[in-house]
Amino acid sequence: MASIPDTPDRIIAFPGRPPAQVAFAREEMQRILDIYGRMVAAGEWRDYAMGFTKDCAMFDAFKRAAEKPQARIEKRPALRNKQGMWTLFGEHGQVLKRGHELSGVLAPIERRLVKSIDD
Repeated sequence: MASIPDTPDRIIAFPGRPPAQVAFAREEMQRILDIYGRMVAAGEWRDYAMGFTKDCAMFDAFKRAAEKPQARIEKRPALRNKQGMWTLFGEHGQVLKRGHELSGVLAPIERRLVKSIDD
């Protein structure tokens, strides 16, 4: 029988897991879809899209499907300890609001909703 030669102790790294996909929690999704539904009822939005990557989760709201989104809500957990993991982007990609809490980031949309209902 062949003997196994002595080898120095080596640490072999196991392949790591692929990065987890960022997603919205159930309460977050419920909050986003609630405001989406109210904007649809007000005639402001008609379509939405969601995207999920290893870095962020996105919710885009459209007036028409062929246009740029009127609003984008983005969750980036990597920014949790910096400016906040929630960002609201406007129609032209400008940052409208950043924050640590989803309710604060959705405030400009809430104000817009109140304005459109009053008209």
